[in-house]
Amino acid sequence: MNQDSFTERYSRQIRLSQIGIEGQERLRDSSILVVGMGGLGSPAGLYLAAAGVGSMRIADFDHIDESNLQRQIIHEHANIGQHKAESAANRLRSINPDIHIKTLDYVLDYEDFMEQAQDVSLIVDCTDNFPTRFELNDVSRQTLTPLVSGAAIRWEGQVTSFDPRNSQSPCYQCLYPDRSIESATCEMEGVVAPLVGIIGSMQAMESVNVLLGSPALCGVVWLFDGRTMDWQHMKLNRNPACPCCGP
Repeated sequence: MNQDSFTERYSRQIRLSQIGIEGQERLRDSSILVVGMGGLGSPAGLYLAAAGVGSMRIADFDHIDESNLQRQIIHEHANIGQHKAESAANRLRSINPDIHIKTLDYVLDYEDFMEQAQDVSLIVDCTDNFPTRFELNDVSRQTLTPLVSGAAIRWEGQVTSFDPRNSQSPCYQCLYPDRSIESATCEMEGVVAPLVGIIGSMQAMESVNVLLGSPALCGVVWLFDGRTMDWQHMKLNRNPACPCCGP
C-alpha cells in the first residue's frame, strides 16, 4: 500500500491526536496472535484487521457448523464444514487485503504457543476453556507478551488485559487461582448472540490501546450483564503468592 492510500484508508484514526500517523504506522508494524475464531474472535479479528494491524496469526482447529452462525459473524453459511481459521482468514483479507495473515488450523500445545508468541506484539485470548486460558497466560508471562483476555457466556461477559512487562501487572491466575476450575461452555449453558460482539469488540479496543502503548484494562476487570445492560468493574491486584507471576 502506498502512502497516499495508507493515509486515506486510516484517515479517521489518523485524525485522532492519540493516534496520528505515527500511531497508525505502529499498528501497521504490529503483529498479534488471536487464539479462537469463534464468537469473541470474530468481532475482535474483524475490527483489528479494519483498524490496520499489519500481521495476524489466527489459531483455531475447529470446523464451522450451523450452530456457530448464530454468533460467529466472521463465518458465512456457505462456509459450513470449512476450517474456522481458513474461513476467518479469507474474510479478513476481504476487509483488508494488505494485512499479512498466518493460519494455524491445528491443535496447538504449549510448545506451539511458545513458538508463535516469541515474536508477536500481543496475544488475544478468544478461547472458551480454562485450560487454554491458563496455558496462554503462562506463555504470556514466559515471553513477556501482553495478553488481552475475554470471556462470554449466557448473558454475562468480562474483559481485561495483562502486561508481564509491567512488574505491577497481575496475571490471569491472579484472577482465577485454581487451575482445576471446570469450564462451562456456550454449548452447555447457551449464550445470547450480541454479547460476544460486545466483549470481542472490547477486546479489539483494548488491543489497540496496548499496541499504542496505553493499556486501559491492566489491573481492572470489566464485567457486563446483558440483561440489565450494566457495566461494573473491579480492581485486580497482582497476587504476591501467585504460582504463575509471583516469586
